[in-house]
Amino acid sequence: MERSGKDARVMEIRIKRWQQLGLGAALASGTLAACSGQPAEDTPAAGPEAVAETQIAPATALGEGEGGGVGEGEGGEGEGGVSIAAAATDPVVFNAALAIVEAHIIAARDAFAGGETDAAAEMFAHPVSEVLANMAPVFEARGVESFDHLLVDASAAVFVGETETQINARAEGILAALASAAEKAPDDGSSAAAIAAGVASDQIERATDMYRAAAESNRYEPYLDGYGFYKAGEGAFLAAEGEIEADDPEAAARLREALAALAEAYPGALRPDTLDADQSALTVAASRVVLAVGN
Repeated sequence: MERSGKDARVMEIRIKRWQQLGLGAALASGTLAACSGQPAEDTPAAGPEAVAETQIAPATALGEGEGGGVGEGEGGEGEGGVSIAAAATDPVVFNAALAIVEAHIIAARDAFAGGETDAAAEMFAHPVSEVLANMAPVFEARGVESFDHLLVDASAAVFVGETETQINARAEGILAALASAAEKAPDDGSSAAAIAAGVASDQIERATDMYRAAAESNRYEPYLDGYGFYKAGEGAFLAAEGEIEADDPEAAARLREALAALAEAYPGALRPDTLDADQSALTVAASRVVLAVGN
């Protein structure tokens, strides 16, 4: 079936926008093109859910500039220094990888709400190549069903004009998939409190590093990345705050201090006109968390 000239033109515009957003790996694999209604064989599709069963190719420089990272130095590193090998046995590393995806989804959802559609599309799509493709063997071994298509569909949905309510529903679906995956994390005997504290600590480090990177340029993406990491870290802490407090009051106190500092640094998903948070104070707070939690 042939597409109309208008449909072809719309698709041409979308593909150019994906290329401008730096999603070349996704385009190369055909996944985003298929998602948007233009499969590799030029077969029309019904909308953002029409996703090809191909994987987005892993990025050549995963998580470049996104700092932080648990389980470093153990080989097979993926996004931002997360060791894929360690993720197979360490629940903190496994859940930190999921939190990185969560951070991007939160950032995408909130950026979209603020009118930053290009950034939202980018944030929805990037974890597929930056995290999920590399974690695929770990997920398969743990019995986690692939949910890559949910992220790709959400990215495409931004371009087909879905409403904020629809985009929020897609984000919630992805977050639910992440929660389901977390239930299949490896068990090394660590307490739920220790795992949550470790994940929060990892995200705090990343948010701190990204604030420094954002302050060194006028680009929006580093700030948005950092905002997502801050919110993911906050979520991990709040979900287990009582358990962390009971298990390790010192760690709980340091986590609260760092999150309070990050809340001032990241007042929202939209980048402020000036980034004037005290970077030294942020770094000290993040370092105190790492020392208290023991990442």
